[in-house]
Amino acid sequence: MLALLVPGGRGQLGQDLVAVAPADGLVHGPSSGELDLTDRGCVADAVASFASTARDGGLKPVVVNAAAYTAVDAAETDEERASLVNAVGPEFLALACAAENVPLVHVSTDYVFAGDGSRPYEPEDPTGPRSAYGRTKLDGERRVLRAWERSWVVRTAWVYGAGGPNFVKTIARLESERPELSVVDDQRGSPTWSADLAAGLVQLASRVVGDGPAARVLHATGGGETTWFGFARAVFEELGADPDRVKPCGTADFPRPAPRPAYSVLSGKAWEAAGLTPLRPWREALREAFAVGAVP
Repeated sequence: MLALLVPGGRGQLGQDLVAVAPADGLVHGPSSGELDLTDRGCVADAVASFASTARDGGLKPVVVNAAAYTAVDAAETDEERASLVNAVGPEFLALACAAENVPLVHVSTDYVFAGDGSRPYEPEDPTGPRSAYGRTKLDGERRVLRAWERSWVVRTAWVYGAGGPNFVKTIARLESERPELSVVDDQRGSPTWSADLAAGLVQLASRVVGDGPAARVLHATGGGETTWFGFARAVFEELGADPDRVKPCGTADFPRPAPRPAYSVLSGKAWEAAGLTPLRPWREALREAFAVGAVP
């Protein structure tokens, strides 16, 4: 039976991780205020205490790190803080896990790639982040993998869910406010429902308490691909609104401080090769998310 410690447990993904954790185990999802990853002593104490409690109860502890600095544009002028949360903190977490022999699953992002590809990125493909956020997340991956041999990195993309702000909630709000909406049609990726991602991460956690997958970097996103324009049209459809009210535009029409990857599709081949269940197709997941009231 599993015991899951989920730093970032009050965030969008963290809430779903706590919700889908096995009922016969133990789960603790502290917020960043309760567990500050940038405080090395605090991190070491938290992991040691959790591991001891879990093992005393006959459970197998695993840490799934859902904590991150995700303000992509703000990171351009706040890279030092983003680095503390996305790179230094995860390294402290990995070192604490190593000291207690606790496996670590660390969540990362498509932004570690340049975004100029034309086929789904494999985990071993060359990285080349173009934003401060991407640089700090890639640094975090490298620090985690270097610090502890029983660490696994899972990259994902275009995540939405019940908790926190996200694209689906934004589009749903704008549908009620505007007669028409322009959405970029030259950025391509795979929408990922946080509940599906959480289920996949828990499945991985159940594997890493043993030998775990040989591949230490994996990709997990919703199946298939679309553009933000296509994603927005799908949200309108689920709302019962006319999708033709969504109009395509280009990235240049909406300049942002941080560059966005034009191509963010991640290959799930390594995930499947590890014996893990592929996440469902993105359109099917979006339909289910609306059906169960997880969004907007």
